[in-house]
Amino acid sequence: MTLNLQPVDTNYVNQVWHLVEPFIDEALQKGEPGFDHNYATSHVQVFLTTGAWLLVVAVDEQNVIQGAGTVSFLNYPLHRVAFITSVGGKFMINEDTFAKFSAIVKQRGATKVQGFSRESMVRLSAKCGFKPVNTLIEVKI
Repeated sequence: MTLNLQPVDTNYVNQVWHLVEPFIDEALQKGEPGFDHNYATSHVQVFLTTGAWLLVVAVDEQNVIQGAGTVSFLNYPLHRVAFITSVGGKFMINEDTFAKFSAIVKQRGATKVQGFSRESMVRLSAKCGFKPVNTLIEVKI
C-alpha cells in the first residue's frame, strides 16, 4: 500500500479529529510496561488546535486516512528538531513514508528528527536510518 503524507493546517484539525483520534489514542496507549504517560489524547488535540504541534496524516490511494502522527519542534543552537510525539496506523514506518515525512518537516526548518520509542519501534525505525542515541530514565517525585 502506498501512502501519501499530508500536513494538516491548524485551522482544519477539528474537522479531521474524529478520523485521526483513534490512531493517536492507539499510539499513546502502546508503550513499555511501566511507561507513565505524560499526556492524554485530549491534550494532543489541544496542542494541535493551538498550533503548538503539527498533525500529519497518511492517506491511501482512495484518500482514506490510514494513520496519523504528531510532531513538536524544538530549537537548539545548532539544530531545529522535529520531535515525533505520536504515530499510529498501518504501514506508517518505512523508507518511503519517512522520506515524505522528512520533506514535510524540512519545509518547517527541521534539521533532525527525534522521538522516544519502545524497543520494537527502535528496531523498525532502524530501517529508516534512526539509531538509539540516549536512554531516558525517570522517577516520579
